[in-house]
Amino acid sequence: MTTSEKGGSKAGKSGGRNPAFTPARIAVLTLAVLGLIFIFQNTQETEIRLLIPLVTMPLWAALLGTAVIGALCGAYAASRRRRK
Repeated sequence: MTTSEKGGSKAGKSGGRNPAFTPARIAVLTLAVLGLIFIFQNTQETEIRLLIPLVTMPLWAALLGTAVIGALCGAYAASRRRRK
């Protein structure tokens, strides 16, 4: 009886593990969760200068906005790198 008749695994597979949970993805997810915890624990009001105007806003909103801008820049750079 061959392995295909037994319902065995195919050669070249990752041993039945889910490739969605690689060590790199787990590390990125962990850092993202820690970043969100940091952002939402800083809830006090702060003054932020946006070029010329001085804006008073919650610190968490400024941190979250900065994180989103950084993520978008990183995603754009990664997509440009893949195209080359």
